[in-house]
Amino acid sequence: MSRALPKYNKRRVAIVGGAAALALTGAVVVNSALAGEPGKGGAADARTLAAGPGTITCPDVASRLPAVPASAKAEVDRNLALLRTQIEEANTRLVKTVGQGGPNFVQNAILGPLKDKRVSTIDRIAIAIGRQGTKPQGFDALAGCTLGAGGTGAGGAGGAATQAPGGQGNAGNAGGNGNTGNGGNTGNAGNTGAGTIACPDVASRLPAVPASAKAEVDRNLALLRTQIDEANTRLVKTVGQGGPNFVRNAILGPLKDKRVSTIDRIAIAIGRQGTKPQGLDALTACTLNR
Repeated sequence: MSRALPKYNKRRVAIVGGAAALALTGAVVVNSALAGEPGKGGAADARTLAAGPGTITCPDVASRLPAVPASAKAEVDRNLALLRTQIEEANTRLVKTVGQGGPNFVQNAILGPLKDKRVSTIDRIAIAIGRQGTKPQGFDALAGCTLGAGGTGAGGAGGAATQAPGGQGNAGNAGGNGNTGNGGNTGNAGNTGAGTIACPDVASRLPAVPASAKAEVDRNLALLRTQIDEANTRLVKTVGQGGPNFVRNAILGPLKDKRVSTIDRIAIAIGRQGTKPQGLDALTACTLNR
C-alpha cells in the first residue's frame, strides 16, 4: 500500500494539473472573444448593427387614405402594390449586403433610398386622389422606414444603426469596418469622392409640352436638377465609406430610382393632353465622371 500511494498521488497531480490547464485555456479563449466585442455604451456600439439583419418596417399608407375616387382607384392600387414591392426589395438588399459598407451603410444604401422611393410613390397616390377631389396632406410623414428585430435604423441624417451586445454587424456596420480606397465601383475600394455625377438631359428630349402641363413639367425638370445636386453632395459627404459597390448602391442606384419616378410624372403630364412620350426611361441612369 505504501508503494502504491506515490503512484496514485502522481496520477492525481497529473489529472488535476491537466484540468487546470484546460480551464486556463478556456478562459483565454473566452477572454479573447470578449475582447473583440464593443463595450456597452462605447463609441463602437453606435457604429454597428445587431448580428441578425433585422427587418425593415414602414408606416402603412392604405389605412391612412381618404375615400379614393373610382377614376383613381387603379392608379392608387398600383402604387400601393409598388410600396409593398419596395419594402420587399429593401429587405432582400438588407440580407444580401451583410458585411458590406461603413457605419452608415444601412441608412445610406437602404433606408435612405427606400424613403426616397416612397416619397415619390406616395406623392403619386396623393396626386391621383387629388385630381378628382381634395389632395390628401401630410402623407410625407409616412415615407420614413425603420430597421427592427435585430437592429434599429437611424432616422436622422448621418445617424448610425445600433447593435445589441455581442452582435457581428449587418451590412458592413460592424465597428464601422467600411472599406476605403480608390474609386467607388472597382476593386475593394469605397467612395473617395473622385469625380461628379452626370445624367442625361431630359428637357432637350421632350416633345412640345401642352400649356396645361407646362407648370408640372417645369416643376419636375427642376426636381431632376435638385436630385443630381443632392447626389453630388452625398458623394462628397460619404468619402471614405463603403465597399466596392458603395457609390452604385448608395448613390447612383437610388438616384436612378428617383429619376424613374420623376421622368414618369413628366411623361404622364404631357400625355394627358397629347401623346405620352416614349423611351424616356433610357434617360434615367446616371454615371460617375472622374
